Amino acid sequence: MTVYFIGAGPGDPELITVKGQRLIEHCPVILYAGSLVPEEIFASVKDSALKIIDTASIALDEIIEHIILAYEQGQDVARIHSGDPSVYGAIGEQIRRLNQLNIDFEIIPGVTATSASAAWLGKELTLSGVSQTIIMTRYEGKTPFPERERLPALAASGATLAIHLGVTRIHKIVEELIPHYGEDCPVAVCYRTSWPDEDKVLGTLSNIVEKVREKKFTRTSLILVGHVLGTEEFDDSYLYDEKQAHVYRPKNKPKVARTVKR
Repeated sequence: MTVYFIGAGPGDPELITVKGQRLIEHCPVILYAGSLVPEEIFASVKDSALKIIDTASIALDEIIEHIILAYEQGQDVARIHSGDPSVYGAIGEQIRRLNQLNIDFEIIPGVTATSASAAWLGKELTLSGVSQTIIMTRYEGKTPFPERERLPALAASGATLAIHLGVTRIHKIVEELIPHYGEDCPVAVCYRTSWPDEDKVLGTLSNIVEKVREKKFTRTSLILVGHVLGTEEFDDSYLYDEKQAHVYRPKNKPKVARTVKR
């Protein structure tokens, strides 16, 4: 018996991995994070699965009880999380309990909100000469932060930022970022990326607060900050440098047949 922590992706049912979908169809017990995982993810097994349980309103102890019951009956469990379960997935405490109980588990990665939002914006988050680093973080709230991980410390790097769970404090985020990025730094706030009701707003650190308040975003929003979102001034990738291209070409490159017009 195995518990599979499956990343369902950001919302679009087609963004789940082939392996994740296969395991969902294999497992007789499905535990999913209600409001964050679309039911289309497990629609194909609604009539065949023995149990499908929405865990949005139940505590950790009860979730573990469902897993223990499945373990006693030799039933594999699909524990479905949004995005990638290893990033703000709250699987650490579940894994700790499973280790204590000697119950096997496996993590199946998923598409993150950061990746899906960048694709939606049509942007690359790492541009040569602009930024080669992405920092995924959240704004400090109930979860305590060490001083070295607070936003001003991270912003000092000038890296591209992906800030989770902070849209209600967007004004504080802007205040802490302007000294490091400047008022004209591009910002994108993506609401429920890849869901049917997805929405977004683009701006700069000087006007994003007003734009977000006009949209009335209060939850489920990712804040992307960085000059990669707005500049066309960046270097071509080293990968495509003509002087280096031979490094990536096969030694015996097959000849391409050409049709000669007569």
